[in-house]
Amino acid sequence: MAKPSSDIGLVGLAVMGQNLALNIADHGFQISVYNRTTEKTEKFVADNPGTPGGIVGTRTLEELVGSIAKPRKIVILVKAGQGTDAVIDGLTPLLSPGDIVVDGGNALWTDTIRREKAYRERGLRFIGSGVSGGEEGARFGPSLMPGGDFGAWQELKPVWEAIAAKVDPATGKPLEGAAPGKPVAGGVPCTAYIGANGAGHYVKMIHNGIEYGDMQMISEAYALMKGLLGLRPAEMGAIFAEWKTGILDSFLIEITAEILRQKDPVTGKPFVDVVLDTAGQKGTGKWTSANALDMAVPAPTIAEAVFARFLSAIKDERVAASRILRGPSKRYRGPKRALVAAIHDALYCSKICSYAQGFQLMRAAAQDFGWELHFGEIAQIWRGGCIIRAAFLQKITEAYRRDPQLANLLLDPYFNGTVKKAQENWRKVVALAAQHGVPVTTFGSALAYYDGYRSARVPANLLQAQRDYFGAHTYERVDQPRGKFFHLDWPEPSRPQIDS
Repeated sequence: MAKPSSDIGLVGLAVMGQNLALNIADHGFQISVYNRTTEKTEKFVADNPGTPGGIVGTRTLEELVGSIAKPRKIVILVKAGQGTDAVIDGLTPLLSPGDIVVDGGNALWTDTIRREKAYRERGLRFIGSGVSGGEEGARFGPSLMPGGDFGAWQELKPVWEAIAAKVDPATGKPLEGAAPGKPVAGGVPCTAYIGANGAGHYVKMIHNGIEYGDMQMISEAYALMKGLLGLRPAEMGAIFAEWKTGILDSFLIEITAEILRQKDPVTGKPFVDVVLDTAGQKGTGKWTSANALDMAVPAPTIAEAVFARFLSAIKDERVAASRILRGPSKRYRGPKRALVAAIHDALYCSKICSYAQGFQLMRAAAQDFGWELHFGEIAQIWRGGCIIRAAFLQKITEAYRRDPQLANLLLDPYFNGTVKKAQENWRKVVALAAQHGVPVTTFGSALAYYDGYRSARVPANLLQAQRDYFGAHTYERVDQPRGKFFHLDWPEPSRPQIDS
């Protein structure tokens, strides 16, 4: 058998796996690849000759493992859950102490904690790495979020830093120009060690939850321009293109502008008008919302984005309901330019609140799981490659540079000042949406979150009194130290009370 020569291996040649393998090979690393379907492996190798590093096709897991230099590094990119466990179970008996397995799928972070512990007990090393950026990111530079054994990360680091997206160190903006065989040179790589065991996959989950919020908020801005102003898709596309030149500059704003200006090749109509209004989801937004409930961290905007997708999915029921349920019939008569500016401000303020919720979730998780998360660095590696990449993330990086212990993004001087200036427009937009029957669940929930977070006193005093009344759940008093609980001996509800 030939001497093992590959720098790294990869299991799973679906689109993401193929693109990541090509990215690795383009950066001069020899990579061995394996897919359960041998024909797919052979075709992939045949279709991609002459890469700088070279691609080695293998027919079995045994052949894959045997072709990689020790300590081996093997990336798994298969369906999360049982599919990942099946590959891990097949690989484990073939590995040697010190070998490293990297799960690059969208794994649930608790699965990663379990797998890392099992590997550690066997003298093996496991890394759970979030990979964000979709197919194009995997090919030309993703954002990579590795968590697990720090020593293993040090060995994976040269590969991960080479293939990650790069941003300008001064501006934080992504460096463009990657092409097959010609990677981007220089810049700051969008990857960093996140933390122990499942930290990388947890942070990737939060990224996806924030992504759900971003997409829904942009869709609500579109709905307001369409529903209140009657703008055509191309007109809205021009507005989003203009927004991309300012503080809302992001990948999602950019592709929204392109989508709205796209014609359907079949009918010639605006493409967005022929797309059915039902949105799918892979579950990471739901995981984020469930985790927020488990940790008692308020993340209503992210949750509302998930619920909006659920509501979109009951299309037939909504169509039936539209024939029965009626909303307001009044039309908006105000100036268009002013409302577009107000929608811009509402989108930005809501975005700030959504990200604040995501970072608060990470702060709580760090405490619960004993992770040392560096929030400014996390924002930094999201500036390029990933789906939520945006100029806005540079502001978050700067906020945590000013105060690494920042409790909430809203308390940072930049974000506080921004919301203070823009909140009148934000409130105007949410009020107009309610008056005209346009559902803006993320705009509205973000505003309620802001108002709740800034309130020294909320109506939970009445709620807790109710709990004490019907369930003897006790209450704290405003005139006593925190942590001291009381119970009132309430009368039966039907028993008359006598004033004394």
